[in-house]
Amino acid sequence: MRNLLNFLIKYNYWFLFLILEVASFVLLFRFNHYQQSVIFTSASEVVGKVYEVSGGISEYFHLKSSNEKLMDRNIWLEQRVAYLEKLLETSAADSVWRQQRDLPFDTCRTFQASVVKNSINRKDNYITLDVGTEAGVRPDMGVVGVDGVVGIVYKTSAHYSLVIPLLNSKSSISCKIVGSDYFGYMQWDGQDSRYAYLRDLPRHAEFQLGDTVVTSGYSTVFPEGLMVGVVDDWQDMHDGLSYLLRVKLSTDFGKLNNVRVISRSGQDEQKALEKAEEEK
Repeated sequence: MRNLLNFLIKYNYWFLFLILEVASFVLLFRFNHYQQSVIFTSASEVVGKVYEVSGGISEYFHLKSSNEKLMDRNIWLEQRVAYLEKLLETSAADSVWRQQRDLPFDTCRTFQASVVKNSINRKDNYITLDVGTEAGVRPDMGVVGVDGVVGIVYKTSAHYSLVIPLLNSKSSISCKIVGSDYFGYMQWDGQDSRYAYLRDLPRHAEFQLGDTVVTSGYSTVFPEGLMVGVVDDWQDMHDGLSYLLRVKLSTDFGKLNNVRVISRSGQDEQKALEKAEEEK
């Protein structure tokens, strides 16, 4: 207490100065309209800036939720587009719109997941997700990101899943070019993580550089029409019967964060039927 009194006595002139300054500002802004308007305008600008900054921070923390909703919506729209294209090819124009009411929008169920481990520089890369069998995830389910196909679930535990991505020598996903029913198999050569190769596309298939490559739907894993990439280059296969297309992948595997695991309705039934036929 004595030290505090000594401090106040030592700097009493400074405290008196501050008190008089505050009193003068109060008198100035209280009894002068011009100064009042200036201080209120300045205060409004400061408050506005504070609200702008706080709003930006709030929007940033809501980005994850917004991106997850966009990812789900993107998967749904890609399935819709693929189904409508098939309808246009097989139906007369006057009947297409009547059949839209029967679009199978519930053919897939999705599970939210986050990448907890990833690699892109190995020949056989793997991705670990933070969901497993307790969430309903099983092997042979497809995995997609906000930009397109990621890979296929390989193994699962109670709370984690191991994914074979496109950037793995064991990966082989049935794909086709938009507007064509001819398909091939997407595989990676272990080199550049930005590119993979569509093999065994028949020579009579028509395509151009820049064409979009999507999943074909000819498997139990992925529905038709999910984005994979675009045609970047091509060459003849050694057998002389097919093309080898270099595809620039739509997914940037170095930036993977939030993904979706896809469960197709009827997947188990189809796999059981095909397995029984193979065992004959």
